Amino acid sequence: MTFEFFSVPRIVFGRGQAERVGELARSLGTKPLVVYNGEIEPIGEIVHRAGLDTVIVRQRGEPKVQDIDAALELARRERCDCVVGIGGGSAIDAAKAVAGLLSNGGVASDYMEVVGKGLKITKPAAPWIAVPTTAGTGAEVTRNAVVGWPEKKFKASIRSEHLMARAAVIDPELQVEVPADVTARSGMDALCQCIEAYVSKGATPMTDAIAIKGVALAARSLRRAYDNGRDLDAREGMALAALLGGIALTNAGLGAVHGFAAPLGANFPVPHGTVCGVLLPQVIRANLQSGDGGVRRKYADVGRAMADDRMRSEDEAAQHCVDFTASLVAALKLPSLGTFGIRRDDVGEMVSLAKKASSMKFNPVSLSDEALAAVLMRGIGTL
Repeated sequence: MTFEFFSVPRIVFGRGQAERVGELARSLGTKPLVVYNGEIEPIGEIVHRAGLDTVIVRQRGEPKVQDIDAALELARRERCDCVVGIGGGSAIDAAKAVAGLLSNGGVASDYMEVVGKGLKITKPAAPWIAVPTTAGTGAEVTRNAVVGWPEKKFKASIRSEHLMARAAVIDPELQVEVPADVTARSGMDALCQCIEAYVSKGATPMTDAIAIKGVALAARSLRRAYDNGRDLDAREGMALAALLGGIALTNAGLGAVHGFAAPLGANFPVPHGTVCGVLLPQVIRANLQSGDGGVRRKYADVGRAMADDRMRSEDEAAQHCVDFTASLVAALKLPSLGTFGIRRDDVGEMVSLAKKASSMKFNPVSLSDEALAAVLMRGIGTL
């Protein structure tokens, strides 16, 4: 057995720990670029109290090459020496990309996989801190930044172990004001990442242990956080699930759900977490229909973790994955993908693009074009 394991060198987790962001940022530099989305005031005040001269950029929506290049130009012009990313995965991925390019030169498209030049990041990123305010992508501990390129009709990653944050500060109290719909779709992304990492072709004993714990946490916490955003125990459970999912995926890879998320998010106004939630039960069903015994055993593990129950049989436990995720999508009121303008006529092109995504190669089984098309059509609501 041979594998490598990557991790952020410092993880600060717990209620009230956001108060430490200022001191951590001060240890990295004197003039941070602060990239944020959502609510910045509490963290902005903490950074201000630390005596740092900050340059602030708001990331609107999922980052695109133009966003990264504009923020990078500002950081270079203002001579920023460190970066702080505050918010959901979009802000943190943008911060991560800017930190990497500050020290490596060039522009975003130079380093993007699949659709860019694919140049290697060879130098450590400028020191940066990740402060998530949603429980979803786990971007605070991943080694890739997802960037959209509308002209290419695709989202792809800038990827390197050199992009890892110096510190990730995860404070569940920052999430209590997150709206229910954002809680739902970001939480489904977290659950999906734990599941996909667990069944991935790239899974290892270390990622298995991390991912299956994330599955159990998300299964018991997501509905509660959605129903009552001020349930701090539920928020803490989801924050930890997202963190574990990020660690697992950066070492194990993902699968077909995230393979679809890349082209769908680049071509339609559909939130990433909605794609993940809606397609998750469909991809699990398709993978199980392959008849692969090893894959069925993995999904049985997941089903038992979701149910907190050993269950009577492997088949029953594996089927529970499909049933539980489908019921959760309904309970969280996630809309069908057809709501966002995706039609049957788009399926062929989206399947073709999804097959190029880096996540697809880690799916536990190779799905035919017909199987992938059926997955997407069920997500659209036309099958």
